[in-house]
Amino acid sequence: MSEENLYTFENEEYRKTYWHTCSHVMAQAVKRLWPETKLAIGPAIDNGFYYDLDSEKAFTPEDLEKIEAEMRKICKEKLKLERFELPRAEALKLMEEQSEPYKVELINDLPEDAHISFYKQGEFTDLCAGPHLDSTGRIKGNAIKLTQCCGAYWRGDSNRKMLQRIYGVAFPKKDELDEYLAKQAEALKRDHNKLGRELEYFTTVDVIGQGLPVLLPKGARVIQQLQRWVEDEEQKRGYLLTKTPLMAKRELYKISGHWDHYLDGMFVLGDPYDETKECFALRPMTCPFQYQVYLNRARSYRDLPMRLGETSTLFRNEDSGEMHGLIRVRQFTISEGHLVLRPEQLEEEFKGCLDLAKYCLGTVGLLDKCTFRFSQWDPANPNNKYEGTPEQWEEAQRVMGQILDDLDVNYTVGIDEAAFYGPKLDIQYKNVYGKEDTLVTIQIDMLLAKQFGMEYTDTDGQKKTPYIIHRTSLGCYERTLAYLIEEYAGALPTWMAPEQARIMTITERTNDYAWEVKKQLEALGIRVEVDDRNEKIGKKIREAQLEKVPFMLVVGDKEAENGQVAVRTRKGVDEGVMSVADFGKRIREEIDTKGRAV
Repeated sequence: MSEENLYTFENEEYRKTYWHTCSHVMAQAVKRLWPETKLAIGPAIDNGFYYDLDSEKAFTPEDLEKIEAEMRKICKEKLKLERFELPRAEALKLMEEQSEPYKVELINDLPEDAHISFYKQGEFTDLCAGPHLDSTGRIKGNAIKLTQCCGAYWRGDSNRKMLQRIYGVAFPKKDELDEYLAKQAEALKRDHNKLGRELEYFTTVDVIGQGLPVLLPKGARVIQQLQRWVEDEEQKRGYLLTKTPLMAKRELYKISGHWDHYLDGMFVLGDPYDETKECFALRPMTCPFQYQVYLNRARSYRDLPMRLGETSTLFRNEDSGEMHGLIRVRQFTISEGHLVLRPEQLEEEFKGCLDLAKYCLGTVGLLDKCTFRFSQWDPANPNNKYEGTPEQWEEAQRVMGQILDDLDVNYTVGIDEAAFYGPKLDIQYKNVYGKEDTLVTIQIDMLLAKQFGMEYTDTDGQKKTPYIIHRTSLGCYERTLAYLIEEYAGALPTWMAPEQARIMTITERTNDYAWEVKKQLEALGIRVEVDDRNEKIGKKIREAQLEKVPFMLVVGDKEAENGQVAVRTRKGVDEGVMSVADFGKRIREEIDTKGRAV
């Protein structure tokens, strides 16, 4: 990066430092206005900053404006930020004297030899590792915006106290803030959590539970179309369809390693620590179940590669603070697959998995905004979350890196992002607010086959251990639906739209004809509805457009007499009058080519 851009927002490190200092300024402002408030944590994040606060005061939008005003004062004061360190005992004493119990807890959790640092600005001191700007005067006061306040459990633990989290964003220039806020307003219009509910794709119900969305008929229909399409495409590519149980005894998960490495993320039925009683768990992954298909009988090299695919329902005990619409849920359906293969088949099969994922994402229109991450292990991980030896991991990552380079994949590296059994290629996607999640993953596994006793007889008559590729083709269907709603602002391509055409009558005299047209189009496989209400045609058209129906077919006396329909699209294009047969060809071509023009 050039010297002149070092202290600009083009430099991610500087941008995060700027926002981190903003979080301290916000905390100082809150303490000035409501001194009894207790401080928790206040980091910079990908799109701004936040601070978690414990206060009897329930912060309102009007309070956020007061905090902003106080932040502007602090910026004008040009307070110097000074870093200092204290021994553990003195650090604890300082935070206890300031009545900051959350800071005391954080200090107690630090290693004995940790450097305990603080930052001071004016009368305000905060426990912090930094880094920070050198002065509050570096922050442009009129380019700060506190965007929302919501609940957040302390340390993400639903058993701990619910705090108030205030989010904010800031820029070096006011016009940059204005541009950002305009984009956020547009993003809100596309937010699947808002738009998906308005269009009746899904809902959530308190008595069912957080992270357990109910797919309404429209949403269920879209996911059904995607599942059928993916299953058919996988069959064309040599996949064998399986259907395995939704739960298993703990013994299966002990073999796979999930019991040791993923127990906190599983829904367990029974006491997981009482070995005298049978204990089950809902499955968080399909892999140990599909391995039983391979183990059903003895295998030889002629059986390989074996490509197993399944539309799997999975269950993961996500933290409540992570829940978001259809993107982060506790029960979801995924296009999961496992390929059992000989080592020399690894690169070709990996290439096939990547080609399938790109085809699926490209067809639905998401590929162009995807990025690729080579997720690797962290040998220094203190939680010992990985199976295998360092030598096995280095070999797996060497092989995968070579494959990615051979396939000319443009990727970033994510340390400590690997699965516990192997490295993976994660295909990443961002929602309308810029938050990134994994959409599709392809993983290399050189470990679990041996743990399950999976073998094959090779050409030389010797027993060998196969490699495994774990992969998805379109990923989690619920998450994919969320991204599709946001990408198309609810106007899904015709081929996947829950309702592809709507017939609208101008007069009651054409009601029978409208229903006859419906039968003709349904015979062609078109999802079509009739609006024969006694309402003005303009109102019917507006409602269909708001509901994002791709085609509107208006029928009056003349159309009924001539066996025709007047065709309009949701974009307002008048395609004129045509016969029902001609419209059938028109829409079938749009569906069969999976077009995205309408």
